[in-house]
Amino acid sequence: MTRSAPAASATSRTAIGSAGAPAADARRALGARAEDAVVAHLAAQGVEIVARNARVGRLEIDVVARDGPVIAIIEVRTRGAGSYVRALDSIDARKRARVRRAGERLWRATFSRVRGVERMRFDAASVTFLPSGEATVEIIKAAF
Repeated sequence: MTRSAPAASATSRTAIGSAGAPAADARRALGARAEDAVVAHLAAQGVEIVARNARVGRLEIDVVARDGPVIAIIEVRTRGAGSYVRALDSIDARKRARVRRAGERLWRATFSRVRGVERMRFDAASVTFLPSGEATVEIIKAAF
């Protein structure tokens, strides 16, 4: 009897874990679509995209862009239609601190020595997908 109980428990955990995977995949896909929309929006404005999903140690920056002499570190957010919190409101103090820390590390390691780059800015981007699938992008420069 004691042997069958752990096996049943392990099977249950596996089933629950695999059931949650499609939701995580859908969330990642939505995030990637939002980043695509932000990159397209910035490119249409003539902003150079330097990197996407840039890893800085254990930290990640969604989009790194060059806007003339400014390096923009951009946190991209989107929310579903039924969300109680707006996308931009979901960037809490802890997330802002992580993004800022990643940006500062990236500045010291790379951009502080790049000719023509004068400073860094931290932007926030909100992407809303309309029922038609079209994206609306709002970017707040120097958001934090």
